[in-house]
Amino acid sequence: MSRRALQAGEPVLLTDRKGRRYLITLVERQEFHTHAGSVAHDALIGGSEGMRVRTTRNAELTVWRPTLHDYVLKMPRGAQVVYPKDSAAMLMLADVFPGARLLESGVGSGALSLSLLRAGAVVVGYEIREDFALRAAENVNRFLGSEAADRYQVEIRDAYQGIDAEDLDRVVLDLPEPWQVVPHAAASLRPGGILVAYTPSIVQAAQLHEACDNGQWTMASTVEVLHRHWHIKENAIRPEHRMVGHTGFVTTARRLATQ
Repeated sequence: MSRRALQAGEPVLLTDRKGRRYLITLVERQEFHTHAGSVAHDALIGGSEGMRVRTTRNAELTVWRPTLHDYVLKMPRGAQVVYPKDSAAMLMLADVFPGARLLESGVGSGALSLSLLRAGAVVVGYEIREDFALRAAENVNRFLGSEAADRYQVEIRDAYQGIDAEDLDRVVLDLPEPWQVVPHAAASLRPGGILVAYTPSIVQAAQLHEACDNGQWTMASTVEVLHRHWHIKENAIRPEHRMVGHTGFVTTARRLATQ
């Protein structure tokens, strides 16, 4: 993480003593307001990560640059995002690498796009809603900057109708009916390329498996990722009472060479 001073125009995360988190963008001569008072953005600009500031009601806030995990959970969005635990699994299972040519369909607010771009991929996104496409592009530029934005192109397209790109390394789907894209993905992926799809329902995953079983695919597999925090304080060590359980299923398959 950069050691440079906090700058106007960048997002920062403010945390209080109760663990509440607030994501803001620093703007000169503006103020952040909370129930515990306000703090001027100018008091943060030029400062450093990890510094503590006091609000007008003497509440303490700590200032951070947000991690990708922080940003995804707090960023502006219109669509439900892929939860970070699932994005992490998708990155690993799809083996996303710097320079990978990738088609993502169903970009939503750009949560998964951020992970793919952070990993160094070149991403073409298909999204049927223009407002979602614009929001995704804004979130990418706001958090990752112009270099990543230059590797990100979102088109108002329906992947059910086909994929124009050829010789792709990966196809990533967050759609209600990913099996409709399976034939198009087979035509667009290079041999050995990977299809990865995120589905809320196991019935959707099963139908996706069936489509892959009838096409140029092998090694189809579905996983679910559960996320449980632990309470650790002195001798009181136990699992937290609440956990992030089911959010979705991640299915992958690899394209066979044409015989």
